[in-house]
Amino acid sequence: MKKLTALILSVAIIFCLSACGKSEPSKITIVLDWTPNTNHTGIFVAKANGYFEEAGLNVEIVQPPEGGAEALVASGKAQFGVSFQDSLAPAFIGESAIPVTAVAAIIQHNTSGIISRKGEGMDTPKGLEGKKYATWDLDVEKETIRDVMKADGGNFDLVELIPSTVTDEVSALKSGSVDAIWVFYGWAGVACKTAGLDTDYFEFADIDPVFDYYTPVIIGNNTWLNENPETAKAFLDALSKGYTYAAENPKNAADILMDAAPELKSNSGLVYASQEYLADEYIADASKWGEFDPERWAAFYNWLNEKNLLEDKIDPDFGFTNDYLPE
Repeated sequence: MKKLTALILSVAIIFCLSACGKSEPSKITIVLDWTPNTNHTGIFVAKANGYFEEAGLNVEIVQPPEGGAEALVASGKAQFGVSFQDSLAPAFIGESAIPVTAVAAIIQHNTSGIISRKGEGMDTPKGLEGKKYATWDLDVEKETIRDVMKADGGNFDLVELIPSTVTDEVSALKSGSVDAIWVFYGWAGVACKTAGLDTDYFEFADIDPVFDYYTPVIIGNNTWLNENPETAKAFLDALSKGYTYAAENPKNAADILMDAAPELKSNSGLVYASQEYLADEYIADASKWGEFDPERWAAFYNWLNEKNLLEDKIDPDFGFTNDYLPE
């Protein structure tokens, strides 16, 4: 009986020591830039496939408040978020500069450009002359189009600017309410294709490499990153596994995304097609997922400075790091 009691106590002590040795998972919140879509697939894959859990992380994925992902991350209420190099630029300057840093590129190249109905002459920038373009009336937006039109021998002043109310690019083009729309091809361009709408399209980066900036990106809170470098690395390592899986298994990854966001299932054809398109874009020609090319980052911020599109000059090398990415 004494031996049995001793054995039971020994086992109990072992279990106690084992339990005491386990640390609570680190709680991390990542805020999206919009409702769930294929830009976010790697995040949902990392959660569903247990990559975060394996890294000792308890990750909550939330949608942005009215102030946007940047505000939530800057406040420290979220450790990470989804943003864009171009929209970060004005937030990086002045006394109210936000304390965030871009820590990973979700896709490697800017896949945005102008889409239009096929055969109406807008397959190159000059063709926008005399056409109705849906504008957000942003200085960077208009200067981008002005530049690519000038490079093609066109005149931006001849474009008819229509205040954008576009929520469905397919319907807007079919109705003729506008002739041309700035889109990210991985979603809106693919949507036109899956809807059977024949389109013409050109990418800004094909006209001028300066527009091959990073969009979208993962941002992190500066204070939290400095205080928790190993946890940040663990998070990005798990995220890298999620996006690598999505690149290698687009159909399965799309299913995971739709399981996490069931509202997407009503348009599953678009989700599958978009996922196939982005599978080649997540890593593309980079050595690994998430990596920033410092020269490409700086080139776009130099362009903003040259065009005086910000209230003050921005350091072209500011606002990003590769330091937290897996080796």
